[in-house]
Amino acid sequence: MEQLNVQWKQCLDIIRDNLDRTVFDTWFAPLVPVSFKDKELVLQVPSQFYYEYIEERYLDLLSNVLFKVFGNGVKLRYKILVDRGSNETLDYSGRSTQTLANNQENRRGNNPFDTFRPVDIDPQLNFDLNFDEFLPGQSNQLARSAGLSVAKNPGKTFNPMFIYGPSGVGKTHLANAIGVAAKVHNPSLRVLYVSSNTFQLQFTNAVIQKSINDFINFYQTIDLLIIDDVQQIIGKQSTQNTFFNIFNHLHQMHKQIVLTSDRMPTQFNDIEERLLTRFKWGLVAELERPDAQLRKDILNHKIYKDGIHMSEEVVDYIAENVSDNVRDLEGAIVSLLAQSTFRNIPVDLALADKVVSNLVNVRPLTITMEQIRSTVCDYFNIDEKDIQTQSRKKEIVIARQIAMYLSKQYTNNSLNAIGNALGKRNHATVSHALQAVKNQLETDREFKAAFNAIETKLRNRK
Repeated sequence: MEQLNVQWKQCLDIIRDNLDRTVFDTWFAPLVPVSFKDKELVLQVPSQFYYEYIEERYLDLLSNVLFKVFGNGVKLRYKILVDRGSNETLDYSGRSTQTLANNQENRRGNNPFDTFRPVDIDPQLNFDLNFDEFLPGQSNQLARSAGLSVAKNPGKTFNPMFIYGPSGVGKTHLANAIGVAAKVHNPSLRVLYVSSNTFQLQFTNAVIQKSINDFINFYQTIDLLIIDDVQQIIGKQSTQNTFFNIFNHLHQMHKQIVLTSDRMPTQFNDIEERLLTRFKWGLVAELERPDAQLRKDILNHKIYKDGIHMSEEVVDYIAENVSDNVRDLEGAIVSLLAQSTFRNIPVDLALADKVVSNLVNVRPLTITMEQIRSTVCDYFNIDEKDIQTQSRKKEIVIARQIAMYLSKQYTNNSLNAIGNALGKRNHATVSHALQAVKNQLETDREFKAAFNAIETKLRNRK
């Protein structure tokens, strides 16, 4: 078991280096190795949802890591602890990792020209990053339209196409989408997506192995070349010179070039003027930070696609506060879903506030019990004095219980303090009210709609 823990730690170290911290903490940190016998690795997961999500989204990564640490042919089995008291578990078999691991080992680690084939090459594209998933909006209208045009007629419209913008706005997604669409229109097209860092490493290896001509010859056979984060070759004189030769050849042969960067060409320093001039030959298109409507569209699209139920109030709250980039929007949805599933609680504004606060700096929201009492009474059209009486009228009891529940959520007051402020109720009465509201939220749609309306009005108080 000690050896297994050491090996699993090695796996986690590799996975951590390849994922965003929030994603790693959400989906991999909770996994616990149970056993490894006869090439079968058993992992304990918090719920069936974890098992399904990992199998669907991260099996390629996990397979590659297990291949490196445990060797070939590892099979996965997931164990879900159903009842901690009786240690009752459910077992689920994962897909075999052997084929996937071999594919990953053969694909990403090698330079494309090491296994040069005249026609068929691995485009290195992520086919999940396509135009269907790249939603249109005012902030990306020009770049998206131009990208569609380039994909349909490579080398005949905007060449090169230079896409720039801050981190997380979708540059890599759009670049991949162009490549994917181009392959759909013309499957025989030689398309290659490569990061600037990978291009630099390939060039360095070619220099060491004295195979520069092979390196250049391979790249000159590409019909659609996509270089991501091209700003990373700035200051690397030899790499710039080689890329200049490749660029010139492709452009003269009417082959398409797509470049992405975190800044516009005019902001480049320490780059040859002749290369900088060529960057500006075609279309320079900016991807701006997503506007409010696009952020809502992205959230609703992901919610619909993943089959998640989320109220409009929660979507509006996330869109309002997570405004810098698309990556954080998607991270918020993933974290919300994980928190809701793992803790068995609904996705409401309180949970959204907690999750979003871990991603971005949210303006502190100060809500008092007086504001809660006033908002609740205003919604039910009752006098604030009535909520503090011993009245057992249904609408007053409901209003009082909701006020107690919201006071617990949004203030730091004790149950006794909450009870005293709402008719001098004791600790037990408040505790009963909290449970009653929780039950109603889970079973009564009309009650939940009223609660959400009150909560939204409370949060939007001026």
